[in-house]
Amino acid sequence: MADNKTQVTEISPAAFIAGIDHPTRRADAETLDALFRDITGWQPRMWGPTIIGYGAYHYTYDSGREGDMCATGFSPRKANLSLYIMPGYQDFGHILDRLGKHKLGKACLYINKLADVDIDVVAEIIQAGLDDLGARWPVKPS
Repeated sequence: MADNKTQVTEISPAAFIAGIDHPTRRADAETLDALFRDITGWQPRMWGPTIIGYGAYHYTYDSGREGDMCATGFSPRKANLSLYIMPGYQDFGHILDRLGKHKLGKACLYINKLADVDIDVVAEIIQAGLDDLGARWPVKPS
């Protein structure tokens, strides 16, 4: 089986954030980094070239596919902020209803900018995602 394409790298998360051209996206990334650090108590690591991740877990699916991934994190992409809160949002509708403007992917929450959402609800979602993940897979700090 092929390895997971998203692997931990030695890129500095601080340098990555500092290199973001758009000032609002950079400021939002700085705010999210502080929020994720505060909630998790963990230091960030870069996963691939663009994901700032906190913690890690090893998964094994029924198919036999296995790998490692960050427990939670975000990516300040050009189009939006992508928040990775694994394994998904199926149980968090009651929280998401209070968030503000957002879109959902399979295991991602897409936000245009932090000004569009309630940051306290973002914090609640991060914690709920970690709690949900920890009930399924052992999570290791980073």
